[in-house]
Amino acid sequence: MDRTLTLSFSCPDTSGIVAEVSSFIAQHQGWITEASQHSETELSRFFMRVEMRASSFTFPAEEFGTRFTPIAQKYKMDWLLSDSQKPRRVILLCSKQEHCLYDLLARHVAQDFAFIVPCVISNHEDHRKIVEAHGIPFHYIPVTPENKDAAYRQMETIFRQEKADLIVLARYMQVLDAQLCRNFAGKIINIHHSFLPSFAGAKPYHQAHRRGVKLIGATCHFVTPDLDEGPIVEQDVIRVDHSDSPEDMVELGKDIEKVVLARGLRAVVEDRVLLAGHKTVVFR
Repeated sequence: MDRTLTLSFSCPDTSGIVAEVSSFIAQHQGWITEASQHSETELSRFFMRVEMRASSFTFPAEEFGTRFTPIAQKYKMDWLLSDSQKPRRVILLCSKQEHCLYDLLARHVAQDFAFIVPCVISNHEDHRKIVEAHGIPFHYIPVTPENKDAAYRQMETIFRQEKADLIVLARYMQVLDAQLCRNFAGKIINIHHSFLPSFAGAKPYHQAHRRGVKLIGATCHFVTPDLDEGPIVEQDVIRVDHSDSPEDMVELGKDIEKVVLARGLRAVVEDRVLLAGHKTVVFR
């Protein structure tokens, strides 16, 4: 596969942004393979993602950032440049439920989309063997009311040592503290069922079954200090009916959680997700 560079940015909305970015690329004979843009009226903000062939430029790919900086400064851009030769480093966090962890490990092996898993962290030992069988280090960090602060500081040290680009809560059943959320803002994504806030707490699928719900789903979102209220990355639903037992709904829920988390992770590592206040712009 050809090496690509991906430029993604947001900035105050004004005229001339697309023209100047496109002209910069064209002047250096850059070849655009994909481009998306969006104006967010409420925020008066412009969003853009451009994917380019790295080999097409008249200068080395490593120089793109330096050469593009004057344009970024001119338009006050929040911008990111990614290189397909440097896949994102994604640390997975899990607890006892295995479905999301196993699915992402399988996608990592198959390279459905490009990402590296430098390690897995869990507050239980249950999945050590499967993780280590994939050649991935496993860190057991128990979390109790007495040691929460120390546990999260230990995790933060690992995140930094492993140069994590992204942290994925693959059904990690602990609430991260505010410090961790702030220090890694925009770098942590979570998955949960979409019954919130109606059926919070234990056994949400059993609660939903008793109320006769017809749709069950999942939500992937960025993690913030406000529990389950971060900007949404991906969602989906499936239909159920009176013939589905609570146990059926649990299994269907696992399936939809796996799919939504994988879609969300892929969108983030491919720079298709840009934060827009309390929501996101997601380029397909």
